[in-house]
Amino acid sequence: MSLNDDAKNAVMTYNNKKAVEVAKKAVAENADIVELIEKGFSAGMTEVGALFEAKKVYLPHVMAAAAAMNAAMDVLNPELEKRGAEVSAGLGTVVICTIEGDIHSIGKDIVAIMLKVAGFKVENIGRDVPLDQIVDACKKYKPVAVGTSALMTSTMVHQKTFEEKLKAAGIRDSLLTNVGGAPVTQQWADEIGADLYTENASDAAAKFTAAFEKK
Repeated sequence: MSLNDDAKNAVMTYNNKKAVEVAKKAVAENADIVELIEKGFSAGMTEVGALFEAKKVYLPHVMAAAAAMNAAMDVLNPELEKRGAEVSAGLGTVVICTIEGDIHSIGKDIVAIMLKVAGFKVENIGRDVPLDQIVDACKKYKPVAVGTSALMTSTMVHQKTFEEKLKAAGIRDSLLTNVGGAPVTQQWADEIGADLYTENASDAAAKFTAAFEKK
């Protein structure tokens, strides 16, 4: 089995010890950590999420899977930060969060790390963040972009309201908006008037960099 398969399996069997072992092995072997997170640990979380939606597992299982992934991320985060430490934050500030009503944070946290590695200063303001609070953060940090993540269709609708709140605050034209999360699509981004749709952390880093290197 590959490292990715081992990572996915560790999450799906709620095995914290195995998840940490895989993460440590990846660091020792100088493996592609972003790929490991996306095709291994995150892929496992996605499958557990699908099982939860199908009522084949329950919330404690989802939490146990997340705990295994978090244990691995505790090992991987410092390595990702280290690999990005040589990159300056010259591309501007990005505000990032999980939107109001949504408590998921792992995917958003990975995107935040990837954007730092790409050369952005990132203000990661957390999960379940009220829309007005996100607007306030945009006023405070004056970012070049703001990214919101929604992992459920019930919270995805807040991304549309957020676009309206930015317009009402008079700051929509001063930044790019990015939407992401499992149920989010390019069609949804187009419908609500968001500037960017990103599918995963690598996609976010690539699209953000392309958008701001042009300027």
